[in-house]
Amino acid sequence: MSRTYGQFCGLARALEIIGERWSLLIVRDLVLGPKRFTELQAGLPKIPASTLSARLNELEQSGVLRRRVLPQLDAAVVYELTEYGGELDQIVLDLGLWGARSLGLPAPEDVFTLDAAILSLYTTFRSEKAKGIQATYELHYPGGMVLHAIIEDGALKVADGSHPGADAIIEPLGPYIKELLNGELTAEDALRTGKVRVEGAFEYLALFTELFHIPATPRVSSGIVIH
Repeated sequence: MSRTYGQFCGLARALEIIGERWSLLIVRDLVLGPKRFTELQAGLPKIPASTLSARLNELEQSGVLRRRVLPQLDAAVVYELTEYGGELDQIVLDLGLWGARSLGLPAPEDVFTLDAAILSLYTTFRSEKAKGIQATYELHYPGGMVLHAIIEDGALKVADGSHPGADAIIEPLGPYIKELLNGELTAEDALRTGKVRVEGAFEYLALFTELFHIPATPRVSSGIVIH
């Protein structure tokens, strides 16, 4: 490993394995399935190739991921999470939701990848609100990215592309998907202001805001708190 904390502690060890810059984002992108080196690069456009190689090697040595040769003519190599690495999936979702509470507006140079969009729905999904619910959504994001979400009695499945049987098509104009998820923008106001376009019954947009939610942003205290 490139560094150690010198502590006999499970959390310290976890950070030694996945705490290096980019490591957890690599895990994030592999949670959705195996990827080639070039696919990982595409999802992390700001990572140098040498750094990506180093992180993949470190994660492989730690047993988090492995390399596998596809049974195809080109014999391409993909990276995939091991069973040990796969145990990070819920941790990634929980940490993503925790971080989403502090997200501001995206900077002009920020990228929003397909994997990030898919995981954002898994991250914010409230399965307890979806018991007995059957609904299918198609989401259109700025830049032409499209994905769909299928809800079946508390379970969620999200994938790339459109869905011909979608109950509603939701298209946030600009960065308003976050405001819709955190409650800053109600379903009624979203339609009234034109910040979100919807094809389908209004009830499905209202339901969407119930099923997918970012908890309130934490209040930041200033100075020393005295009890």
